[in-house]
Amino acid sequence: MSLSSARQRRATAASPLTDDGYAKDAKDRGRRPGGGGDGDGEDGGIKWFLPFLALGLLRHMSASSNLIHDCDEVFNYWEPLHFLLYRSGFQTWEYSSDFALRSYLYLSIHALVAGPASLIFGEHKIRVFYSVRIFLGLISTVTETVLVVALSRRYGKRLACYVLAMLCLSSGCFFASTSFLPSSFSMYAVTLSSGLFLLEKYAAAVSVAAAGVILGWPFSILVFLPVTVYSLIRGPFGRVFLSGFLTSVSLLVLSFLADYHCYGRWTFSVFNLLKYNVLGGGESHLYGTEGPSFYFRNGFNNFNFAFILALLFLGVVPFARKKYAPDLLMVVSPVYIWLAFMSLQAHKEERFLYPIYTLICVAAASVIDIFPDFFHDKYSSDQSIFEKIAKGLRPLILGFILCASHSRTFSMLNGYGAPLQIYQHLEYHEDSGPGSILCVGSEWHRYPSSFFIPSYISEVRWIDDGFRGLLPFPFNETLGGTTAAPAYFNNKNKASEEQYVFSILLKFHKAIFF
Repeated sequence: MSLSSARQRRATAASPLTDDGYAKDAKDRGRRPGGGGDGDGEDGGIKWFLPFLALGLLRHMSASSNLIHDCDEVFNYWEPLHFLLYRSGFQTWEYSSDFALRSYLYLSIHALVAGPASLIFGEHKIRVFYSVRIFLGLISTVTETVLVVALSRRYGKRLACYVLAMLCLSSGCFFASTSFLPSSFSMYAVTLSSGLFLLEKYAAAVSVAAAGVILGWPFSILVFLPVTVYSLIRGPFGRVFLSGFLTSVSLLVLSFLADYHCYGRWTFSVFNLLKYNVLGGGESHLYGTEGPSFYFRNGFNNFNFAFILALLFLGVVPFARKKYAPDLLMVVSPVYIWLAFMSLQAHKEERFLYPIYTLICVAAASVIDIFPDFFHDKYSSDQSIFEKIAKGLRPLILGFILCASHSRTFSMLNGYGAPLQIYQHLEYHEDSGPGSILCVGSEWHRYPSSFFIPSYISEVRWIDDGFRGLLPFPFNETLGGTTAAPAYFNNKNKASEEQYVFSILLKFHKAIFF
């Protein structure tokens, strides 16, 4: 037997290995951005128009039909914004200049939209309300579009399409995307920062993270930590650090000046909030406590089986580390960090999970995308029957999740949309005459904000229904408006004797009761 013949036979026997995942050229294809296999990476990924259009339509639907899920959204954000525009609205103890826990810079950003809208629509304050919501929906659309495009360029069109579908139809994202809350703003920043990180725009990713922490929710720094640290390692350290540092300093100065202008004294709301909750003196447990399983139950409510798949992502990474690690692991890791941290806190609220909502979609979609690989025989160029079945199951699993989410969304809108609809009918009861008083009883927590109160109603008052916690009071212009520190406010959630109206029937003849 000649030496050349032996070499030829050995080469022929080894030829099947050149087509599997262990061949050098196959590994190189897998590492390239957009190289997800199955033709996923062709044409540079998904173009910008498709995700922007799809997300824009769904976010507009959210803006026009979303509920108000938390009375904090009304009394801590819509009401102060209403006061800045119309000089009337409710004030909570957090906005007393004695405590100054809330940032007026965050409100001012929304006032940039609400101010011109109030001039355009005049007395039609409800239109101003929905103008701000559309603005929030637009921010959500832009940030999520960046994330979807980044995923398509890095991991292929299929994964990006799965994420896009979940972002559009999951109940959690539908409701959080147009909520006027700092946690929603942090969600926008997390989404944009993650997308920029995957696009290798490390300096921009860190700057957006800084904005999300300072303008949005300071505690969300834990969510931004993995991408920020890895961006400093990956990018030119000096440039990335300087970008984040300058953004942080600029926003802190602006926040400091906005607080001084509105509170009427030198104070810093970001520090005050951290001091109240972290450095001592805070008693957030006064506003309700829940067990360790609260966020897991809540996550399942908002994402159904997608939430379970998202939790399984860490178990999938060892089988797909060449594709998902380390970049996608860095993007998704805040889901576990945030769930662990927030579950340890006694006081829990649904909105506290908002910052990681889009990352839950990414994690769940990644698990669905990689599912057939568990049945792939790396030593064979042919697909096994189990791998083919797994590929067929992917759209079925995704479809089931989306149908369940869609059903919950519309069930919520149909079952809990009454407060917004009922208060809009006040516009058609002007026969009550100017100077009318609107009295609200046990449903005070469903009050949709002063944007729904027409001009003929001069005042909104609370009726004593047995609640013994502290309720909001109208901003008092006599005491100084936003600079006021009324004596009836306290941080112990103790009811004030002045918060209820007791003699309304004796003093007024024009009262509307809710």
